[in-house]
Amino acid sequence: MQNSNKILQLLGIPFTAVLSILFGLLVISFPIGIYIVFETDIGESINYDYPISHLDIFQNSSFYQSDVDLSIGDAFVVLWLFYLFIFVISILGPKQNFLQSISSLISLGKYDVKLNYMFAITKWLSVLVLVSAIINVIQESFGIETVPPLGDNNLIQFFYVSLAPLFEEFIFRIILIGIPLFALYSSRASIRYFLKCLWTPSSLNILDSKKAIFVIVFVGISFGFAHIAFSDSWSEGKFAQATAGGIILGWVYLRYGFVASLLIHWATNYFIFAYAHFISQINYVPLELAFSNPLMFTLELLFLFAGILAICILFLNKFYLKNN
Repeated sequence: MQNSNKILQLLGIPFTAVLSILFGLLVISFPIGIYIVFETDIGESINYDYPISHLDIFQNSSFYQSDVDLSIGDAFVVLWLFYLFIFVISILGPKQNFLQSISSLISLGKYDVKLNYMFAITKWLSVLVLVSAIINVIQESFGIETVPPLGDNNLIQFFYVSLAPLFEEFIFRIILIGIPLFALYSSRASIRYFLKCLWTPSSLNILDSKKAIFVIVFVGISFGFAHIAFSDSWSEGKFAQATAGGIILGWVYLRYGFVASLLIHWATNYFIFAYAHFISQINYVPLELAFSNPLMFTLELLFLFAGILAICILFLNKFYLKNN
């Protein structure tokens, strides 16, 4: 057991270092997002005063082009504040803060990801990026490309990618996973307990996880299909990536709760696009070229490195737990 602790400590030093860097980058993305929306001409012909009722998502509703005095900037700030609130929760809880969690891995060679949301978020976000990168490499070797949907306006697109995590996590995690898990595993009927289990499904007494895993995989496949099912969706190459991502997010939701799955999804959307748009605006280059910038490449390398270390530590921890 001492040897396992020493190995975990050795791996824990670079692992916690890179997680700390990623954490810092996540923090910085908040002011970057505000800067992009309110201080740049990302929208070109429109700006943050653009009425939210004019967005295409409301086209078939009575809200479309109504006189409601709510701008895209107002809605973005509400979203931004909500994510910031959840982000602060993830740093401080549920049982210890982020610094305490990473310190225990270095000093003791032990860690429990369930003690802090942010530790789980940065760890599994890195794993998700690594898995997505592997899938992308494999698909490209077979000539399968992953092409994102074309947005008519970068400001509107940035708003949509900021909104999507909240909407999709509510549908695919809380509704399609949380409620079925409660129906399958709950031993008592209580509104308070129901809401608690939707927020943190691990509150359920899940002794046999086979049904839960089936639900997660099924919803993950549905999540992947939803990303390619419509005319303005991603290309077919996104299906495998989104499915893998959906399964990982479902597993994270089951183990760590809604806070973790939401912020991982937020990071894959808002965080990535915030930095890409920032690079695009300060260098006066198209968004497509911004994704090829050395900074974006460095971000990807950090995630890949963290993902590799996370998987190594995960398997090492499982191996020693099984043999002790």
